[in-house]
Amino acid sequence: MTLQDPLVSTAWLRDHLEAPDVRIVDASWFMPGTPRDPKAEFLLAHIPGAVFFDIDEISDETSPLPHMLPSPIKFASRVRKLGLGDGSRIVVYDSLGILPAARVWWTFRAMGHEDVVVLDGGLPKWIAEGHPIEDGPALPQERHFTSRYQADIVRTAQQMKRNLETGREQVVDARPAGRFTGETPEPRAGLRGGHIPGSRNIPLGDMLAPDGTMLSADRLAAVFAAAGVDVAKPVAATCGSGITASVVALALARLGHPRAAVYDGSWTEWGGLEDTPVVTGPA
Repeated sequence: MTLQDPLVSTAWLRDHLEAPDVRIVDASWFMPGTPRDPKAEFLLAHIPGAVFFDIDEISDETSPLPHMLPSPIKFASRVRKLGLGDGSRIVVYDSLGILPAARVWWTFRAMGHEDVVVLDGGLPKWIAEGHPIEDGPALPQERHFTSRYQADIVRTAQQMKRNLETGREQVVDARPAGRFTGETPEPRAGLRGGHIPGSRNIPLGDMLAPDGTMLSADRLAAVFAAAGVDVAKPVAATCGSGITASVVALALARLGHPRAAVYDGSWTEWGGLEDTPVVTGPA
């Protein structure tokens, strides 16, 4: 791990668990229909001192799309109450390993807070190694948080449409290969199958090791190159609803390119619109 690495190890967190500036965030989330309740699981077991970040509630609840970015005002209000403030070093984890934690990492950065990292391997690795856990509700002390919206790492449908004409950014889709090609139905009803024209496919599993940690920089570079992505050029990441796309942004940050953008609406928006072009088959 380098100083620029957006991930920290379980050993690092163990050694810094009591550091006064470290704040720990449980970002656990599951796909709709999954018979698991992240809030209930948090109450049963979480890393000591952690607070629960509700991705679906800390969002733009006026949007018909799932967990879209909240307004900077709403975000600041919610995270203040979680005890997450200016000057905090925020460590985000989840109960899957690396998935929704990457989304919350990107969300903090979209709101201008750069001192945020992801726990590599998440709660499964933490528990497997025998590190301490606690139960019960979090009791944070409110802290001041200043939001500074960073539009350069957020993409809208209109911007993605414009990119089809300009080709300024490479588009990387993190959905499974079958959904990218259109051979596998989308889990959300009413969406067309396929992908944004010209996009490349790097499924989540291609970026992770068997133990759920993220691949090393060298191995990630090989994965992106094999998919036809030049990591030195701008990237906009997409997926089903903006969660897995954030893992692409996290991986690019590990490769030294921290300003990759995420298409917030992702396929839930693009595949549901009538005026957006869709292609099927391989990249």
